[in-house]
Amino acid sequence: MFGRNREAPTAQDVIDSASPAPQAQRSQGKGAPTPKRSVQEAARRRPLVPDDRKAAREQSRSTARDERARTRLALDTDDERYLPLRDKGPQRRYVRQFVDARFNLGEFLMIAALVFVVLSFFQSLAVQGAILTAFWVLIIAVVLDVLLMRRKLRKKLTEKFGAPNQGDLWYATTRAMQIRRLRLPKPQVRRGQYPA
Repeated sequence: MFGRNREAPTAQDVIDSASPAPQAQRSQGKGAPTPKRSVQEAARRRPLVPDDRKAAREQSRSTARDERARTRLALDTDDERYLPLRDKGPQRRYVRQFVDARFNLGEFLMIAALVFVVLSFFQSLAVQGAILTAFWVLIIAVVLDVLLMRRKLRKKLTEKFGAPNQGDLWYATTRAMQIRRLRLPKPQVRRGQYPA
């Protein structure tokens, strides 16, 4: 009495459900019945291993190459859409601009370390003692500079975005330790041009 019609499916119904509906015949939106599950599954079905493995591998490589090129361009131009996940968001952009606007002692730590290594080949104990003392003074100065930067940045981020998370402050620290020319994403502000 109540329920579905229990008629046996015809041969045409079986053929229609086995072959997926062409895209041109399918209408979108209201007014069209929902396709059967078997039809939807058949439309999505594709082999696990493609027929032409060489072409599939080449397409995969070209897709990965395009993705890398797009990410590299985003790192150069600071395009938010294609940046890596660690660099996305308004807080990270603010942190980058803040760090790039200030003069950081950490940028020169690697260069100074290289100079100290070269100078340490001198056999004089007085020269080596002076080099070691100067290196430790530089390291302490870099640590103090980073602590002051983090303190200022925490205050600025709290004013603008609310309480900052530790990831943003660590991001600022690692960026401040890199040589300005080698930072990625590339600096978009000049020194002294702090973000608003």
